Formats: sequence, C-alpha cells, structure tokens
Amino acid sequence: MDRKTMLQNVSAETMRFMRGKYVADEVGNGKNELKFRRGNKTILTIYIYEDRYDFLVIFGKAEREKFEKHRSEFLQKIQEIYNNSKTYHDGKWMKIPVADLETLETIKRLILIKKKPNRKPFPKEQAVYASCGHRCDLCVHYNGGTISEKFRAELKERLIRVYAGGVGDGSYWGDDMEFCDGCHTGGLGKDFNCDSLKCATENGVDRCQNCHRNPCDKAHHLYHGLKPEIHTNSIAADDITWVILPYVYYQYGN
Repeated sequence: MDRKTMLQNVSAETMRFMRGKYVADEVGNGKNELKFRRGNKTILTIYIYEDRYDFLVIFGKAEREKFEKHRSEFLQKIQEIYNNSKTYHDGKWMKIPVADLETLETIKRLILIKKKPNRKPFPKEQAVYASCGHRCDLCVHYNGGTISEKFRAELKERLIRVYAGGVGDGSYWGDDMEFCDGCHTGGLGKDFNCDSLKCATENGVDRCQNCHRNPCDKAHHLYHGLKPEIHTNSIAADDITWVILPYVYYQYGN
C-alpha cells in the first residue's frame, strides 16, 4: 500500500472514530488544523501535512495516572513521546505523528483515556432503513410519513450549512426538492440511479445487507464526494448528528 493510500485510510478512520464516539464541534482554521471540541474543552487537535498528520493530545493529571497504569501496553514510540513531552500548567502536551493505521489505533486508546465517549445511538424504535443501510426516516427527502414538516425545515437549514457548495447551492433543497418513498418505489425520482443498489445487483443480491462484502465503501451516502476525511472547515456538533451521520452506513456502527 502506498503512502497516499495509507494517509487516506488514516483520515477516513479518524473521522469515523471521532464522529462515532463523540458529540463534538469540528473547528477548522481553513488551512492546516482541525480541533474536536466539546464546550470549551478540546478533545483532539490534528495538524495536516503532506506526508503525515500530527495528533495533539493533552493529558491532565488524572489522564497521566491512567496512562501510567497501562504504559507497557502502548507502542514503544508512544511511550517515548510521552516521556519526552513537556508538561505545562494545563497538562502534558503529546504531539504524535500518524501515517499508518497501527499508530492510529494507539492514538484511539489515548483519546479514550482523554475523554469518555458521549455519542448515543439514534433511537431505533421508528427506524426505517434503506436497502443500503442508511436511515430513511432521518433523511430530508423521505416522504414515508415519519418526518414532520418542522423537522424537515430544520434539516434543510442544517444541510445547506454543511453541504451547500459541495452539492450545488441552497436551491437543491428548495420548493422543487424531490421526495422519496423508499427503495421499494425505485428511490429518489423515477430516474434516480443508486450506485449502492446497482452494486448489490452486480453482486447478485437485492440489498447491501445481504451481500458477502457488506459493509463496504460503495454503500455511501447520497451526497457524493463527502466521504469522512480530516478537513479544515468548521461544522457544529448538532449538524454532524442530524445531516451527516444519517447518511453514513449504519451511522458509524452505533
């Protein structure tokens, strides 16, 4: 695997992990930095470079005590970074270069020490799943009777904030917005071409859940080009919850 592909995998897995575990604002500087923040507390800062990502994790006294108890379980290079990192008034600053998934797995453990996960799964009682595994009942286009106009209007505002510019402009969700009754009707509009279901058909199954390759990257959300990746723009935590996670295959496993 070449270095570019490894970095892409690190990027995607980082976002899957952070969004799946934490309700947090993603605060970017538009250049080379992304912070995951909850209130006034930063869980993780990522600095973006061509050949790597630098992950900054700050451990206070309590986190350092937890780490010390399990020090031997961490990669040697992580132990060395910990030993050589300076301790300031707000804690020990550990900046760790990450260019492969093995190192990322260790970083995940440090983050879990830093902050207990606070992401709760979407309620499943009224869940309506598309054939690819996405939540129809949380989709602004769904017209199956489980989404109120008030909720749809709120979703539109959030969608425009997050996706406008990446998928046309705000008019995409205007008065002429298309609606969908579900996969059994053919999807969004009679001419809608669902890549996920097309792939399923090619693999000889009627839906992604019944495919031996499930889950896979081809079961992507409707808004193309927005696969999870480390970025430098800012997205509010609630917007991530309501207009990104519903279009992710099984909502990041929650």
